[in-house]
Amino acid sequence: MSRLLSRKLEQRSSVMVRGSVSATVTSASRRMYSAKAEMRKRNVVVVDGGRIPFTMGNTVYKQYIAVDLARMALKGLLDKTAIDGNLIDYLYVGTVIQECKTSNIAREAGFGAGIPISVPSSTVTQACISSNFAITSGAEKILSNQADIVMAGGAETFADVPIRFPKRMRERLLTLPKAMKKGPLGILSNFKGLGLKDLAPEAPAIANYTTGEVMGHSSDRLAAKFGVSRQDQDEYTVMSHTRAAKAHADGLYEDEIFPIEGNKTENGIKGDSNIEKVGKLKPAFVKPHGTHTAANSSYLTDGASATLIMSEEKALELGYKPKAYIRDWTYVGVDPFEELLLGPTFATDKLLHKNKMTMSDIGVIEFHEAFAGQVLSNITAMQSDKFGADRLLAGKAVGQFDFDKMNTLGGSLSIGHPFGATGSRLVTTASNRLQREQQRFALITACADGGLATACLLERYDNK
Repeated sequence: MSRLLSRKLEQRSSVMVRGSVSATVTSASRRMYSAKAEMRKRNVVVVDGGRIPFTMGNTVYKQYIAVDLARMALKGLLDKTAIDGNLIDYLYVGTVIQECKTSNIAREAGFGAGIPISVPSSTVTQACISSNFAITSGAEKILSNQADIVMAGGAETFADVPIRFPKRMRERLLTLPKAMKKGPLGILSNFKGLGLKDLAPEAPAIANYTTGEVMGHSSDRLAAKFGVSRQDQDEYTVMSHTRAAKAHADGLYEDEIFPIEGNKTENGIKGDSNIEKVGKLKPAFVKPHGTHTAANSSYLTDGASATLIMSEEKALELGYKPKAYIRDWTYVGVDPFEELLLGPTFATDKLLHKNKMTMSDIGVIEFHEAFAGQVLSNITAMQSDKFGADRLLAGKAVGQFDFDKMNTLGGSLSIGHPFGATGSRLVTTASNRLQREQQRFALITACADGGLATACLLERYDNK
């Protein structure tokens, strides 16, 4: 089936010295130069990572809030790696739907997981690539000699999202304490002019703030633009679920999942998925003739993940066997109106071009599956000579995609997509695949709301 999809897509697709000032470099300058040279030689490595089971929204974790899930993932990684928390230099956690009481979720989750209060912590958000940004922010700290050990991850829950009243109602509630001092008449006067619509709570919007469009609608239009059919998307969806189910059955995720109450089940994976079943579903966004359905779109997911990165020197000093080098990464922004989810094409092109590499150099691909249509549209664009000549840095196609290298253990369509946690999952899985499959380089790429995207290059760490 992967070869069939491949064939279809191939078809479409300085110091100035003056006067008496000596030109001799001072000892301080020498030290600074030496420090900078040392920074350039530093390598960042992925030591380990993992996740709590990703589950369908508001099911297994319905009694928890996001900070609880983040705590579980951080604690799981602390236990797995037996790292002394006092050695951690910084903690980053990504999240998207923020709870006001835990706005710096990294700090609160770190406390709960047992990370010492002396470890500074930051919460980052960049939509669906929040934990990608958490990891690369940590890598930047290591490369700039500001840290040796960073823990990074992400968390998301749909079981307890912040719900608020419309703005007119919120304004009146804020002035209520002052109105109450005037008695019952003051209270009544405070709420004068409000209608029933002002009393209806507002759940967080999934629609993009700038465009007013939900990602599914945008992805559906993108698929139409690149000629990706409903059949293509359904085939890809079945492949994702089949691969994820097999990966679990074969124990390939055994080392990546921290059990919660002894359970490692990820309940969104449908191993019995087939074309007949998914083909019966109706369009979910563009009705009645759209191609995106509930099946070939990633579902709302609760979960959390964490990744431990270090300087290579520190990892070896502590006796760890790293899994991969984080060699390079990039972030891009694209037009959110017309190409909201096409960012992976531009990010991948930019990353490979910068490193003078081609797709043939890549042995492992982990591509975030927001929608089957989004993945296939990007692959069609990357394989298109015309699109490459017109739009990409290299002036040519990025290259052909081999589905036998990509998301071989399933992806976000099947495993699930807790917005803030997916990036860390991708890094962990790619690092483990490099070791297991003995491939040299891995490409990680993902899109995000707002027309954002990232691509990251890992290299296998050779442990003797």
